[in-house]
Amino acid sequence: MADGTFTTEDGATIFYKDWGRRDAQPLVFHHGWPLSADDWDAQMMFFLGEGFRVIAHDRRGHGRSSQTDTGNEMDTYAADVVQLARTLDLKNAVHIGHSTGGGEVAHYVARAEPGRVSKAVLIGAVPPIMLKTEANPAGLPIEVFDGFRAALVANRAQFFLEIPTGPFYGYNRAGAEVSQGVIQNWWRQGMMGGAKAHYDCIKAFSETDFTEDLKKIDVPVLVMHGTDDQIVPYADSAPLSVKLLKNGTLKSYEGFPHGMTTTHAEIINTDLLAFIKS
Repeated sequence: MADGTFTTEDGATIFYKDWGRRDAQPLVFHHGWPLSADDWDAQMMFFLGEGFRVIAHDRRGHGRSSQTDTGNEMDTYAADVVQLARTLDLKNAVHIGHSTGGGEVAHYVARAEPGRVSKAVLIGAVPPIMLKTEANPAGLPIEVFDGFRAALVANRAQFFLEIPTGPFYGYNRAGAEVSQGVIQNWWRQGMMGGAKAHYDCIKAFSETDFTEDLKKIDVPVLVMHGTDDQIVPYADSAPLSVKLLKNGTLKSYEGFPHGMTTTHAEIINTDLLAFIKS
C-alpha cells in the first residue's frame, strides 16, 4: 500500500495516499482549502497505528493533483470522490472532512453509492452555507470572499503566509504557542496547488448551499467545531448543520481554532476514534 493516481472523466489526474491493510475499515480524509492530503498527517499516522486503512486525496487543483482550470466546484469535487471510492472499491468507509473538505464530504455522502459509506465527520466545516444571504443572515458578507480573491491574485505567496500565521491556527490570540514549522507547512501545501483552482474554490466553499445535502444524509454524522474558529464562524455552521442532519451529533471545543486537527490532534484523534468505534 502506498500512493497512486487515477484519471477523472474530464482528464484530471488525482493523487491519493492509501495506507494500511486492504481488509481494514477505510477512513477517507478530505482536506481544506488550499491545502493537500498532507494536512492529515497527524490523523493518518494515528489511525494507521489503530489498524485502519487510511486514505487521503489531493483535491483537483491542489497538492499533487492536476492544476485544473475547470471543474473547481462542489459537483465535480464530489464526482471525483465517487470515482476515488470506485477505484479503491471502498465499502463501509468513514469520510472525514475539514473546512472545505467538510463541504465535499456532505456533497459526496448525499450522492454516494449504496454500501460505500458507514459514517461521516465534519470538522470546522463550511456547511450549511458560509455566505450571508436572505436565508442565512448571520453569514459572512460577499466582501470577505472578494477580499480573499483579491489577495490571492495580488500576492498569493504572501496571502498564504498571513492565513496560517494569524487566524487559521489561532496564532493571533494572546498566549498561543506558535509553531513556525506548522506555518511553513501550510504555506508549502498551499503553494503546491494551482492559483486558478484556489481562486475558483473560494466561490465553491463560500457560496455552495449544503442544506439539501445535509437533509439527505442517513448515516451517523459527527460535527466537530472549535468555538474560536476565525475562518468558519461557529454559530453559523456547526449548530445549524446538526439541526439539518437526520442522525447528527454536535461536539464543540471551547476556544479551539479552525486548524484544531493540527493544534489539538491528540484530543481530536481520541474523539474521532470513539465515534468511529461507537
